[in-house]
Amino acid sequence: MHESETGLRARLIDVGVDLVTREGAQALTLREIARRAGVSHGAPRRYFPTHLELLSAIARRGFAELADRTATASGDPRTRLTQLASAYLEFALENPGMYELMFRHDLLESGHLGLRATSLPLFGVLVELVGQVRPDADARAVAGALWAQLHGVAQLWTWGSLQLATGADDFTPLLHTALDAHLGPEGER
Repeated sequence: MHESETGLRARLIDVGVDLVTREGAQALTLREIARRAGVSHGAPRRYFPTHLELLSAIARRGFAELADRTATASGDPRTRLTQLASAYLEFALENPGMYELMFRHDLLESGHLGLRATSLPLFGVLVELVGQVRPDADARAVAGALWAQLHGVAQLWTWGSLQLATGADDFTPLLHTALDAHLGPEGER
């Protein structure tokens, strides 16, 4: 029985998602994905002419999952920002390999691979919410600084650096401090 073209393409992505989840972004080689999918090492090239196209398809799955997690945010803009930021950090800490892959500059720079269309809407939500909380500020700049800080918290937490430096065993106080730093203390606006 011959697997459909769509089925094999999806299986290659599924194998890549599993591989990045278990072993990290460095494990994502075409040869290893093909081996784990049970196909010849040249088979992925029929569906993904370049390695970056396969990596982008895998990263799109991560962005879709992150978007699903953040879509449930509700309440006033500050509450939604808190929920969005918390979901972002939880995703990063639960999926370090996928998170690393999703924010690789070389993939995001490749606009023809479609990652910008997948990643920018989430940033757009962040900008919109920041604009509602901080109408006095450049919402894009504040959102960018907040995102950079959240990314740093996620990375430093993954490495164990923040726990060591702060003695914290939960990222929540750092999350609220980051939000207060960029949005002003809660209740002031």
